Amino acid sequence: MGKYYNESIIPSELRRNFDVYDRIKKLGIDLGTWEDNVKSLAGAGIAGVVFSESGITYLSGVGKGTLPMIQDDAVIKHGQEGGKEAADHHIRALHWALVCGGEGGDLNDVLYTVKALGMVVSPGGGCFGGAPSVVNGYSFRWQSVFGGGRSDFAKDGIDPGGFSGVHTRSAMGGFDGHFSQEPEIIVAIPSALSQAIIKHRGWIFPLPPATFEKVKALKK
Repeated sequence: MGKYYNESIIPSELRRNFDVYDRIKKLGIDLGTWEDNVKSLAGAGIAGVVFSESGITYLSGVGKGTLPMIQDDAVIKHGQEGGKEAADHHIRALHWALVCGGEGGDLNDVLYTVKALGMVVSPGGGCFGGAPSVVNGYSFRWQSVFGGGRSDFAKDGIDPGGFSGVHTRSAMGGFDGHFSQEPEIIVAIPSALSQAIIKHRGWIFPLPPATFEKVKALKK
């Protein structure tokens, strides 16, 4: 388990009993390289990840999939696959946001998941009623990494590794766009880890330019 996770107040019966990175490997999720994922905030319009001193951590939405949703099983399946891609994107972003500064934290320090919001592209407003089903592609992939009753590792609705990937959620359709869905998510990490990150390199990822140069130099 993570260095900071081990010091959390989570009851013993609710603690994860697996290495998150083992599941990531089994699921075939590519976390990429430091050079490809750790960037300067220069010129960026929004942040990808924002840390707070409390440990509540926010990840911006990302649009995945290429088809607008309609009441068609194949199209809905496409949207769900887009949700899996979005979950993989967020897992990768959160990994590098946690590890890039060398404060000692990683994905094993995620305590639990707070909330997801999935916005589904389905022109016509109320004509499409399958937004929750589409966003399940995202939510269930997230559970597969962090634990939950709908994860790939669950049996009879119970994940032997725990439930720290289960989250509250809203799933809304009726949006226009050139993708299938745009999920965003909020997670909780130990406040001590979040404060160590903020103290060392700030609260935002990608990194502010001066901080990026400092962290890049430390990597060498």
